[in-house]
Amino acid sequence: MSIQRFDTGPRMSQVVIHGDTVYLAGVVAKTTAGDSVTKQTQEVLSIIDGHLAKAGSDKSKLLTATIYLPDMKTFAEMNAVWDGWVSTGNTPARATVEAKLAAPQYGVEIMVTAAR
Repeated sequence: MSIQRFDTGPRMSQVVIHGDTVYLAGVVAKTTAGDSVTKQTQEVLSIIDGHLAKAGSDKSKLLTATIYLPDMKTFAEMNAVWDGWVSTGNTPARATVEAKLAAPQYGVEIMVTAAR
C-alpha cells in the first residue's frame, strides 16, 4: 500500500496518507498566533479543512482529534468554535489535553486523523 506525503520538511510531513486514512500533524495558527484562542481555533480549523481537501477528505470523515491547550481555562472558548465547525452527526473520537506548546504565542494545537 502506498504512502503519500504533503508539505514535507526535514522533520515532519504535515499530511500523510496511507491507504484510505489521512493523518495530519498538529496544526497551530500562523497569522493569528498570539491572538485569542477563538481566533486561533478558527484559523487552525480552516487550515485543517484545507489539508483534508488536499488529501481528498473533509471534516465529515474525521476519525479522531487531539486538541492541546496550554491552559484549560480556554476549553470553553475553544469548544465554542469547535462546536460550530465540527460536522453534526460525524463527530470524531476526541481528547483534549493541557500541555505546554512549542511557543508561548500558541493558544491551541489540533491534530486529526480522517478517512478518505
